[in-house]
Amino acid sequence: MKIFCGTANEPLARAICKSIGIELGRCSIKPFPDGETFVKIEENVRGEDVFAIQSTCPPTNHNLMELFIMMDALRRASAKRITAVLPFYGYARQDRKDQPRVPITAKLVANLLVAAGANRILTMDLHAQQIQGFFDIPVDHLYAAPVMYEYLRKKSLPDLVVVSPDVGGLKMAHAYAQVLEAGLAIVAKRRKSATDVESLAVIGEIKGKNVLLVDDLTETAGTLTHAAELLKKKGARRILACVSHAILNNVGVQRLRKSVIDELITTDTVPRPAIDGVKITTLSVAGLLGEAIKRINTNSSVNSLFEFKGGRTS
Repeated sequence: MKIFCGTANEPLARAICKSIGIELGRCSIKPFPDGETFVKIEENVRGEDVFAIQSTCPPTNHNLMELFIMMDALRRASAKRITAVLPFYGYARQDRKDQPRVPITAKLVANLLVAAGANRILTMDLHAQQIQGFFDIPVDHLYAAPVMYEYLRKKSLPDLVVVSPDVGGLKMAHAYAQVLEAGLAIVAKRRKSATDVESLAVIGEIKGKNVLLVDDLTETAGTLTHAAELLKKKGARRILACVSHAILNNVGVQRLRKSVIDELITTDTVPRPAIDGVKITTLSVAGLLGEAIKRINTNSSVNSLFEFKGGRTS
C-alpha cells in the first residue's frame, strides 16, 4: 500500500499516514509558468494498492485538476488499484436540476474521477448521500459524527437539544439526538440568494436549553448564524454549532464574529488558518480515514466505522 497526496490538505495526509504507521509517498507537484500543473510520482507504484488524498476545497477547480493529473500518472505507472480519498467532495451541492438549463456538476465530477483512473472512492459527509449513486465504482462514505460525539460526550452538556438549521439536515440532526440522548428541533428557513438566508420559525422546545446546531458544511455561515439568532430570541441558553466541513470565506468569518454562536466544532477535512475572534475547535478525522484505508487495503469490512455507542450514524 502507498499513499500520495496533492497540495490541498497535506497536514491531514501526513496525520493519516502517521495513524497507519507508514510514510507518505514522494511525488513532485509543480506549476508551469502558464499555470498548468505538472505531477511526477517519485517512487515505484507498479502493482501497488495506491491511495490519492485530495480535499476538493477552494481553489476547487485547481485541486480537482491536480487530483485527476495525479491519478493519471499513477495509472500510467501501472498501479494495481487507485482509491481517490476525498475528505471533502466539492461540487456536492450541485446534485440536481433545480432550474432550467443547469448542470448536475456532482455527477460530472464523479464521471471525471472514474475517467482519470479511480477504481474506488473514499469520502466523508457528502452534502447529499445519493451522490454515491452517481458512481459505478465502490464508494465508502464515512461520517465525522463518531469523532464529534466523543468530544461532545466529554463536555457533558445538560438539557441539550440538537437543532437542524434547515429541513435537509433533519436526518443528520436526528442521528446526533439519538446518540447524545438529546431533544430534537428544526429551524424553517427561506433562501434569498447563494449567500443570504432568512430563518422563519423554530419547531420544537428550546427555551432555557443548551442547543447544538448540526450541519454538513458551512461557507458563508448564513444558515448557521441566522438560525442561532432566532434560537437565542426564542430563549436558548448556550449555542454550539457542529459542522463537518467549515470552508469559511471572509463573509463567513465576519458573520461568525458577530454571531451568538459560543463555539464552532469542526474537523480538519479542509485546511483553515487560525481565525481571531471566533472560538473554533478543530477535531481530527485522520484516525477514522486511516482505519478505513487500512481496511480497504486488506479487503476488510468498513461497516463498523459507521457505528458508535451502539447506534449508527445514518
